[in-house]
Amino acid sequence: MTDGGAESTTVESILDTDFLSEGVVLAGREGLGRIVDRLTLIENPESIRFWIGAQDLVLTTGFALAQSTEPLSSFVSAAHSAGVAGIVIHFDEDITTIDDDTRAVADELELPLIAVSESFALDHVLARGVRDRAKQQVRAMYRSERLRKLLVARMVAGGGVAELASAAAAELDVAVLMTTSDGRRLATAGADEEEVRALCRSSALDATGRLKTDSTDGGLGLRTTDEGAIAVCAISANSIDHGRVAAFSRHRTLSTQDLHVVDAAAAVFALAVTRDLALSKIEEKHRANFLRDLLLGRGGEHPHAVAHAQRFGWNIGRPVVVVVIEPTPGVDATRQAPDRMPLVDRQMMAFSGALAQRDPHAAIAALGTETVIMMGAGPNTVNAIRDIIDSVRGDGGGGRQPFAVGISRPCTSVEDIPGIYGQARTALKVGRQIYGTWAVTTFDDLGVFRLLSLVENDDELTSFTKETLHELTEQTVEARDMRKTLEMLLATNINIAETARNLHFHYNTLRYRVVKLEKILGPFTERPDLRLDLSLALKIMAMRGIDHYM
Repeated sequence: MTDGGAESTTVESILDTDFLSEGVVLAGREGLGRIVDRLTLIENPESIRFWIGAQDLVLTTGFALAQSTEPLSSFVSAAHSAGVAGIVIHFDEDITTIDDDTRAVADELELPLIAVSESFALDHVLARGVRDRAKQQVRAMYRSERLRKLLVARMVAGGGVAELASAAAAELDVAVLMTTSDGRRLATAGADEEEVRALCRSSALDATGRLKTDSTDGGLGLRTTDEGAIAVCAISANSIDHGRVAAFSRHRTLSTQDLHVVDAAAAVFALAVTRDLALSKIEEKHRANFLRDLLLGRGGEHPHAVAHAQRFGWNIGRPVVVVVIEPTPGVDATRQAPDRMPLVDRQMMAFSGALAQRDPHAAIAALGTETVIMMGAGPNTVNAIRDIIDSVRGDGGGGRQPFAVGISRPCTSVEDIPGIYGQARTALKVGRQIYGTWAVTTFDDLGVFRLLSLVENDDELTSFTKETLHELTEQTVEARDMRKTLEMLLATNINIAETARNLHFHYNTLRYRVVKLEKILGPFTERPDLRLDLSLALKIMAMRGIDHYM
């Protein structure tokens, strides 16, 4: 609508033309100076995010607005967020006026609302391209309806997300990727395998194969990647974010029309996901109850428990270990994002997907505030668990919410499962205190911390630490520095020369520190029993997360 050197076209200047000469400004008069770049006809207000852009003058009708399931004020707010210049409404028998709330919103946003009572002059020079865009919207609606009916028929026939992805890929002639809300792949499909491989190589996915949902490359909307064009829409139902569906093509540039159609597919995917969640919820409850019974020693005798577990696809008749995963207290994202699943459930689903590739006969369930896994034990079990953890954390995926992990020793009998569950809980608790937020700790790693964790009287541990270390328990820079010196002396068995080298001190400087330490603590260089007490006191401080340099 503008060209180099020409004066910009504004909403106010258009009101002075014969195109809108009969127009009446209903609200948002302070925004009449907004720049207009083009006119856009909207027949379906709920698809507004697909068809409008900044500096558009939006033309719509009372009939179109009456079809919307949202208040007119929401339509106005969405238009303002998109940067439109104004909204022109052709009133008819469906809508003859606008409500006070909508007027107030438009006035606050300074977004002009203009009413006209006659048909738009679509042959006017200002309306160039409006007919074409209207045709695009109609075509998109027909394509969307065709795809929706196809996918609903597949879903009603019992098709899962993989079948729906295949049907959508065939209908749209694209590669289709379905993921969780944090980008973990659930299904891929495409008639052209090279197209699918190109999608997986594109910059929209990270090195682990996760869609970059939290970045521009893999975020919602249309964009061009290094391998082709991609359209990404959200899969949501009941205001809960269930995931993403992405359409990808190497051969053509995807359009706004394609994005509209993919959004229709996402709506059916959401129905399928909701259906599957409802069906699995009952089974998941039985699985979780039985796993809880095993952990509490109520699973029954070994042969009976093993046979019952097989109904769920679990193999607990082999040597197993228990793994406990617990989010860091106080970081549950659902407090800020009520439209998402509880954090423990999301983490359980993430671990379930990663675990299925490595041990499909493992047991897993979300129990209260933790996720519990019971998997086969072998010489490489710990490494396999670390690989699973790395897969879940990924690149900006499930790892956004920190968690600690505890790993038990193996056992071969159902009767021993409660004991190794306790080991995993102890490893998690003590490991997080010693090593911090992302600790992954095996029970065998704890050493003397295992014994210290059995002392239930915290006051007794506190008293022992203060009586042994005296002012070295203070949280001053000098006290921390002296504790570090003491810890290194104990580690080298009071080898002054080696300690000085490790701490980069002069020999005489360290000798001076030893004298100072003995004035505070007693003659620990001569008394092995005192050295043992000092070592235990330092470990108690480390176990409580006071010193993380150890």
